[in-house]
Amino acid sequence: MSAATTATRDSGTGVLSKTRARIATRTLRTDRWWLPPVLTVLGLAAFVIYATIRSYVRTAYWVSDYHYLTPFYSPCLSTSCVEGSSHFGTPFGEIPAILPLGFVALPFLLGFRLTCYYYRKAYYRSVWLSPPACAVAEPHTRYTGETRLPLIVQNVHRYFFYIALIVTVINTYDAIGAYHGASGGFGMGLGSLILTGNVILLWAYTLSCHSCRHAVGGRLKHFSAHPVRYWLWTQISKLNTRHMTFAWVTLGTLVLTDCYVMLVASGTISDLRFID
Repeated sequence: MSAATTATRDSGTGVLSKTRARIATRTLRTDRWWLPPVLTVLGLAAFVIYATIRSYVRTAYWVSDYHYLTPFYSPCLSTSCVEGSSHFGTPFGEIPAILPLGFVALPFLLGFRLTCYYYRKAYYRSVWLSPPACAVAEPHTRYTGETRLPLIVQNVHRYFFYIALIVTVINTYDAIGAYHGASGGFGMGLGSLILTGNVILLWAYTLSCHSCRHAVGGRLKHFSAHPVRYWLWTQISKLNTRHMTFAWVTLGTLVLTDCYVMLVASGTISDLRFID
């Protein structure tokens, strides 16, 4: 053993510290422990690449006939937005190409996802390698947890949650507005149902958040004195057990919703209409 390695173990606070077992190999596991982290990286990277491209192209995001607006551009609050897509006015002027048209909500939604307790587990293992898997040594010689940059940012998750609630309300408004006929009045098409299904799952993901569970009943000392909040806490706790599932499913429904709106808006396909 080299002097440098010994010094690292004596001074480190991670897996190489002197209080840990002195095992030379990285792990004694013989299974494919590396597969889940790799799949997580690929899945998250695919979504980030797609979402980034679609957020910047500024085309095929609004179907004027049926009032379909993709979630990646909601709310659209700039005069750069196509006519009709700005449901809440245009308080901002022309937006330079360096910013996406959904710049008001996207940074906060990204922050909400990145600081989500499930996503922390996912990218801590797959990107930060802290640790990459159970019983597998991480490459870091020191462990500071979430007390220093960049991981200290995780502590603002609850604030991102409150903003995500507002954005989900806006997405709900968009979904309701999607029940619009080409000649005005009520109408329903496949796009209406896709937007509705997406927003329902977004609500499930948002409300199953650990911060939501804590905000509803985490600080109560006597549940018997707060029966309504206790009931809400129990329902959110049930959702919370499926938070990981909702996290992945909503990534898929966001892409599906955006793809469908893009194909209809670009004229590639026609919306399947049920009521018009």
